[in-house]
Amino acid sequence: MSGVTRITGRACPLGLANVDTDMIIAADHLKTTVRTGLGQYAFEGLRAAGSVLDDPAYAGAPILIAGANFGCGSSREHAVWAMMDRGIRAVIAPGYSDIFAGNAFKNGLVAVELPQAAIDQLMIGAPDSEIMIDLESMTVKRGNLSFDFALDPFRRQCLIEGLDEIAITLRDDPAIAAYEAKAPALGWSMGSAFTG
Repeated sequence: MSGVTRITGRACPLGLANVDTDMIIAADHLKTTVRTGLGQYAFEGLRAAGSVLDDPAYAGAPILIAGANFGCGSSREHAVWAMMDRGIRAVIAPGYSDIFAGNAFKNGLVAVELPQAAIDQLMIGAPDSEIMIDLESMTVKRGNLSFDFALDPFRRQCLIEGLDEIAITLRDDPAIAAYEAKAPALGWSMGSAFTG
């Protein structure tokens, strides 16, 4: 996972509330454990209906502006994978489902929470200018607009450093190896199977 301190670019103004994971990626496309190639299916139904998501002006936009309760529905991690494979690196919304927020964090997708009034202002100017999300200053900026946002300090640091759960564990590899070296003296066998 790559670390991120800033995401700058055009923001696609979806603004839709209650976008569930089935709208992000339909169940038909969940037969893979590979994280690439899913971007073509992201928001497939919305795009087929003529959504702003298919507007060439927002092609490759790294930021999505959404409505409340984004990512509700099932726990499918594929939703985050599909968005990231499509080039989306951050979502700005008034709120997220807990499971989606966790999946976003674990995969390096920045989920910024702002009040609806801020979302409304960002939606209005989306066609005309870029947005910058800064994890160091914890701000979203566009022109002379600036909004502060909160993020769990641990999650913020992991996003900045590009640490997923495996990388966090590997930081403790010397301590783990030292413990494993002492384990036989403590009566533990690291390679034995338990039966019962």
